[in-house]
Amino acid sequence: MRTFSPRPIDVQPVWYVVDAQDEILGRLATRIAHVLRGKHKPTFAPHMDMGDFVIVVNAAGIRLTGAKGDQKLAYRHSGFPGGLKSVPFARLLAEKPEHLMERAVGGMLPKNTIGRAQVRKLKVYAGPDHPHAAQQPVALP
Repeated sequence: MRTFSPRPIDVQPVWYVVDAQDEILGRLATRIAHVLRGKHKPTFAPHMDMGDFVIVVNAAGIRLTGAKGDQKLAYRHSGFPGGLKSVPFARLLAEKPEHLMERAVGGMLPKNTIGRAQVRKLKVYAGPDHPHAAQQPVALP
């Protein structure tokens, strides 16, 4: 028996929708990263983008456990000397909940061209509405 190696024509992406209201950030991010990579499919191949699209709604209702909101910091750098900025997670959750979710999921994906293609399949919205109704997304199990 020969080993099955998927081809781009074999990839049929599905659109999933996830309600992040009252979900814990890290636990939800691992489920989403699993689906974006395509590891839930029996035809998974690490050298191809086998993942599905994921729409996250109500990102503003995500929860952080413990004291992460005040103690954990999100860093970014401007590229100039002394350009390191840090923001507490609680402030980031209040101002840009979409960025917090994208950052959590993106950290769980590969740091290469396949990972960048997979993170583009993540659509995050702070409120309950999204513009992807035409794709007929199903709820993530």
